[in-house]
Amino acid sequence: MRKIKNPWMDKEGYNCFGCSPDNPIGVHMEFFEDGDDIISFWKPQTHYQGWIDTMHGGILCTLIDEIAGWVIFRKLQTSGMTTHLEIRYKKPVMTTEPQITLRAHIAEQRRNLVTIEVTLENSKGEICTEGKATYFAFNKEKAKEMGFTSCELEGEELLPM
Repeated sequence: MRKIKNPWMDKEGYNCFGCSPDNPIGVHMEFFEDGDDIISFWKPQTHYQGWIDTMHGGILCTLIDEIAGWVIFRKLQTSGMTTHLEIRYKKPVMTTEPQITLRAHIAEQRRNLVTIEVTLENSKGEICTEGKATYFAFNKEKAKEMGFTSCELEGEELLPM
């Protein structure tokens, strides 16, 4: 497993709610590549709750949408946009969880339409939320126009957490 470099870090105006480390109200996600999967480890916080000690469903949806985008960046080396998102909430995710794990991979690709399957697990490894994102992957010229050049990996392989 290797950490993915954030391709947006040096872009003027970059302040993504999902992945910018500098957005003061963002979720500050980081991503890793493990074979066909993109993985993110994230720590719930009380200010993202819906009900007492329970994560807000919209935040969980955001986490799923964000990791789906990173699958496109890393695996297809382009950018794009979500065109459809299905979420299945199976079990509450508690804000008291020490860490949740999101895993995503390409399930299907038909030309520019890419289906990405995502699971969100609590710290016990139980799948709490499942997502299926349909992404429209931009051609290389459109991606470059939007500031995307490439999505690379950092240094050495990391041991599983």
